[in-house]
Amino acid sequence: QVQLVESGGGLVQPGGSLRLSCAASGSILGINAMGWYRQAPGKERESVARITSGLTTNYADSVKGRFTISRDNAKNTVYLQMNSLKPEDTAVYYCNAQVLTMRKVGDYWGQGTQVTVSS
Repeated sequence: QVQLVESGGGLVQPGGSLRLSCAASGSILGINAMGWYRQAPGKERESVARITSGLTTNYADSVKGRFTISRDNAKNTVYLQMNSLKPEDTAVYYCNAQVLTMRKVGDYWGQGTQVTVSS
């Protein structure tokens, strides 16, 4: 029913930038909070950034000042602008959204997109 598809990952040098996108599609009545998570090999998944329907944002301490989350409600899309990337940002980045459908409210996840920061 609901799909979240991430894009924009890739290989970038330290100090570089990437912009991730996540588009939700399906039988969507509304989307509350949307966010980005990441998981590095051998580590637990962690929250990176979150944005509510009221555009309140939250960031992990490790990315504050470098990453910016935004959303386009007309497109059911959330973005993550990543600047000043560091090798420790290397991970698979996952999109998450709290989606209201005719049937239920639930958390949905994208398939993930790889971000690699290396010289």
